[in-house]
Amino acid sequence: MPPMEPVREDIFLPGGQVCTDCLTEPAHKVLLEALTLARETRWDTVRSPHVFMGLLAKPDACITKWGERLGADLGQLLSQFQELFHQSEGISEPVLMLNREFLSNNVLRLLRDSFARAKENRRRMITPIDLLICQLTAPGSIVAECFERIGVTAAKLTELAVMAEHHGG
Repeated sequence: MPPMEPVREDIFLPGGQVCTDCLTEPAHKVLLEALTLARETRWDTVRSPHVFMGLLAKPDACITKWGERLGADLGQLLSQFQELFHQSEGISEPVLMLNREFLSNNVLRLLRDSFARAKENRRRMITPIDLLICQLTAPGSIVAECFERIGVTAAKLTELAVMAEHHGG
């Protein structure tokens, strides 16, 4: 019988890189897309809205189901967020990597909260729905605030996400 693999305590490796073994393939794609979107919107760090845009750009079945329950066109929502968070004055090609030093404090917290949520649900890897739910429930979430401005509460968004998760995407 092989020895049991120890459970990771943190989503970050000692050198600061995100531990990709702690991400499902779809969640990894979301974070890579967040890097691309941060570059395209001319930010020098990955911010929480970039992770949200990554979820919209690379939706898995649960995120797609969440969008359907919300009655939203994910592509259109992505375009709106890209426009909202584009900086006309910024570095045209910032160097970004999935490493602590290139992630905002909110993204660091989001990844750690998502990892904790995955473990609470008896999983070793973060899924896209973990990223979405933790983003929507984070105190002071700019993404939730954007929805609040158009009359959709974070509680409703989270409820729809949990329903999508429990109904298998």
